[in-house]
Amino acid sequence: MAWQNFFKKTKKYLQIVGSPKDFYFYSKSIFRYHEVSFSQEGEDRIIERIFENKNHGFYVDVGAHHPQRFSNTYKFYLKGWHGINIDAMPGSMDLFKVIRPRDINLEIAIAKESGSLAYYIYNEPALNTFSKATHEQRLQSVSFSQRYHLLKQNEVKALPLSDVLDSYLPKDQDIDFMSVDVEGLDYDVLISNNWDKYRPKVVIAEELNLVSIASALDLPIAKFLSQKGYTLFAKTVNSLIFKVRSESAKG
Repeated sequence: MAWQNFFKKTKKYLQIVGSPKDFYFYSKSIFRYHEVSFSQEGEDRIIERIFENKNHGFYVDVGAHHPQRFSNTYKFYLKGWHGINIDAMPGSMDLFKVIRPRDINLEIAIAKESGSLAYYIYNEPALNTFSKATHEQRLQSVSFSQRYHLLKQNEVKALPLSDVLDSYLPKDQDIDFMSVDVEGLDYDVLISNNWDKYRPKVVIAEELNLVSIASALDLPIAKFLSQKGYTLFAKTVNSLIFKVRSESAKG
């Protein structure tokens, strides 16, 4: 409605006037060539190409971290999509509920089976992990220790992804893409899904031990998803992007 648009514009004007240092100003002739990405490595731009002209869809984001920062799904939320965001960080969903109210926002840990896991929490939340091996590897890195440190270690209850989707995925809802980024335990998250029941068209998974592009297909994540009917389609520095094979291409 006209009055709602007027209110939004007035509110934005007052924000700019009140705190101009918090805003960038561009001429439209420059801004028209900008392509916005919220992902850490541009994964959302690749996914956007796959789902060109699709203004409504559904995603599942495991290890969502933040509603905007390093998000593989926020660009799609702005386009009109919605989905499920999952993160184990205590209090992480408070901001999701404010910025992304259309989504289902869950503060839950995901593991290959139900139980308790040690959760390593750092001064950089994007690095939080359940992987003891990843944590111990970081302790051996001088460059890592100079910038980051462990704040605390919590015991957190965890569930398989299949159980969470059984409980929270809306009835008859297809999943367009799933993003998994849990700092070293992406494989455990993937094997905890029921792939006969929940089959996203695209899967993004983080792989921190990729040596070369040629070796990507030999990684456990790639082999597992290949068995489930997916093909490696693209990659960034630390992310592998898979597309489901058509029925005729399986075998």
